[in-house]
Amino acid sequence: MFMMKNKLNGFQKSSTPRFETIKKTNVAGNKVSGRNSLFSPLKKKSVCIQSSISESFLPQIVDAQNISSMSTKNEASASVGSTPYSGEFECETGNYHTFCPISCVSWLYQKIEDSFFLVIGTKTCGYFLQNALGVMIFAEPRYAMAELEESDISAQLNDYKELKRLCLQIKQDRNPSVIVWIGTCTTEIIKMDLEGMAPTLEAEIGIPIVVARANGLDYAFTQGEDTVLAAMAQKCPERTSPQLEFLAQSSVTEILESYSSTSTNTQIEKASPTPISHNSGEESLTTKIPSTKELVLFGSLPSTIANQLQLELKRQGINVSGWLPSARYADLPALGENVYVCGINPFLSRTATSLMRRRKCKLISAPFPIGPDGTRAWVEKICNVFGVKPEGLEERESMIWSNLKESIEFIKGKSVFFMGDNLLEISLARFLIRCGMTVYEIGIPYMDKRFQAGELALLHKTCIEMKVPFPRIVEKPDNYYQIQRIKELKPDLVITGMAHANPLEARGITTKWSVELTFSQIHGFSYAKDLLDIIIKPMRRNKNLEKNNTLSRTFVDS
Repeated sequence: MFMMKNKLNGFQKSSTPRFETIKKTNVAGNKVSGRNSLFSPLKKKSVCIQSSISESFLPQIVDAQNISSMSTKNEASASVGSTPYSGEFECETGNYHTFCPISCVSWLYQKIEDSFFLVIGTKTCGYFLQNALGVMIFAEPRYAMAELEESDISAQLNDYKELKRLCLQIKQDRNPSVIVWIGTCTTEIIKMDLEGMAPTLEAEIGIPIVVARANGLDYAFTQGEDTVLAAMAQKCPERTSPQLEFLAQSSVTEILESYSSTSTNTQIEKASPTPISHNSGEESLTTKIPSTKELVLFGSLPSTIANQLQLELKRQGINVSGWLPSARYADLPALGENVYVCGINPFLSRTATSLMRRRKCKLISAPFPIGPDGTRAWVEKICNVFGVKPEGLEERESMIWSNLKESIEFIKGKSVFFMGDNLLEISLARFLIRCGMTVYEIGIPYMDKRFQAGELALLHKTCIEMKVPFPRIVEKPDNYYQIQRIKELKPDLVITGMAHANPLEARGITTKWSVELTFSQIHGFSYAKDLLDIIIKPMRRNKNLEKNNTLSRTFVDS
């Protein structure tokens, strides 16, 4: 039967992944030897064509200027109000060499304060959560593991009864406002119908259940949050139209007065030889209805950063009507046709698609608020859509850059290589190029060109202004070929996942864990210095070690 473990302790750490030399097959089906020499890209280049947002919903991607789209037989990309990215796109069709997406539980259960997350998987998932989240012996987290055993996997037990028992136990112990089921690789392989069971069980226990399939077979590291928010968007209330709100709030006398004034205008028009323009009763009533636009931001951020971004928009006269996710489940934003939505992180393409297709919202395609340049462009794009002239952003960005001058001098002229892990690579590369670094390659597990159109356009603009070549973007990179390119290019810094950091450090290559950038506060104007310090720290550490080693050798020789 299912075993629920609320305190994940006593697990042993799994072994470190090893590099293996195997035969590879490229996109064209040709055998590629694992021992090919040095820096040699694939002979047959495959253009990345994956896109979550269909062409039929492009008009719902909102921008201040017209949307121009380009499409070929094998490629689909959108240029939203600016020149499309002119760099090289490739898809090496490697595996997802990333953190497991169920790690999204670690920050989402803290963001949604009245939630409970139930991860349905095997002991392996428990090992991972124990190591990744660092649950202490006496911790009381608002998440648990529903461990599948052999009898569950072989379908000898009733999944519904077992999950009902666990959810009733959760309701009795914690009484959350919402329970989030996190599906894993195992539930995907054995075809467990979580979506089918959830509505029936939800009605029985009286607690909403959100089902998210955050399995590592289909999703990369941070896309776990994307699946949760996409599922939670379906639970958001429906926003009533402004007409219905006006009628509900207005008295009968006000409505009759609007119609009587219209009939008076009609009689005057008949008596006058000169035609007088008039509105019908419905149109005159509509003119009295306030046509305000509502803005909803989606993406999980710490409260301090979320408040700062809201304050930046408030300075421009734009109010944020809601966040997805909200701190409490009951405060989820109302969604509808007249709601404009804008993303905070570049890995939320599935959520954006769900908001447009199912909730009929209008997506603002903007760069993401990472770094001073990205934050300014993000605020400006929202202001353009809302018809507001931005004020003071250029001065604020200049002030931030002046505060970063010392750190920029340290990394200026140095090179960086992104192996790909958390889908923040495009935004981080753009920021580091602006700081004066050379980006050799941007590896990224999944690339949605339509959702990241604004970010790609800003990357294109940044490369032109800094007079540097456009970096190569590789989707689903093959790690073996990446290591060959790293050996050839010898970058000053490699931003990579935890599995490859130590082997690269052993070969004299300075690395930075990409997972640290995921869990750190890097958004907005105020945290630009923190972001740059994270990048600089490993290079400065190795420089100090080299200096100390030199002094030690000098002391020994003397």
